[in-house]
Amino acid sequence: MHPFNELKVPEGSVGIHWFEQNSYALKDSAETIVLIDPYFPHNRPGDVFVHPEPPLVESELQVDYVLLTHAHMDHTNSETIKRINASWPDAVYLGPKESIKQILEETSVEDDKTIILEAGKSGEMGSMKAHAVYSKPPAGDPDAGIKPPDVTHLGYVIEAGDVKIYVSGDEINTFANINDLVKPVADLRPDIGLITMHPTEGEFPFVEGSILMAQRIGLKAIVPSHYSCFVKRDYDPAEWAAQFPSDGPEPIIIPHNSNIIYQLDR
Repeated sequence: MHPFNELKVPEGSVGIHWFEQNSYALKDSAETIVLIDPYFPHNRPGDVFVHPEPPLVESELQVDYVLLTHAHMDHTNSETIKRINASWPDAVYLGPKESIKQILEETSVEDDKTIILEAGKSGEMGSMKAHAVYSKPPAGDPDAGIKPPDVTHLGYVIEAGDVKIYVSGDEINTFANINDLVKPVADLRPDIGLITMHPTEGEFPFVEGSILMAQRIGLKAIVPSHYSCFVKRDYDPAEWAAQFPSDGPEPIIIPHNSNIIYQLDR
């Protein structure tokens, strides 16, 4: 079985396993395990993928809930979900309407194992709870010349005991400048953020934008996402971390396909 199954998570802490890209597993002290945006394709040509092997054998990691941010291939992946469902048929899937529609049409997941989430709504995940927020506004950002997204893009503030984890999903590049996006997240008072960014690719915040985003939300710590998967979208997280101000938030780099225990008193 996967080592994350055996990880003991003390109260006031959360286990965070990062696989690659935006794929995470969370585990709380009650031993609930939530997968976020699982993307583990088996066909991995070397000119496309950084790593030749998928980071998870789906049958080896207990899955209680699957939380999806949006219906793009590397965030809602039917190939991966088919294997999760085959091994863990009691798992429940939560996400925006397009993600749920996709898995109902393309996999054998039953309708009663799905929950559609909308911004401003919450979903129970056993001992955890996910509060949905927008990561990209439905109208885009006309002032910045950014068109409306093709599908609903959600982020989540997840309550895991006393710890709150913010998962950004693929947020808009100008997130930190849009109060209607920042305030709903900040009001939920997350402690640590799993933030999509890229130093040069303009769909997501650049380094400076990710730092400002974390500061405006009030995060104590921030983990970078959306790298170490695709060759053409990779970046060095150490260069990102080196640019953080000394007064915080704290940059945390989780090595590829490994985990940390995040404690509130760190």
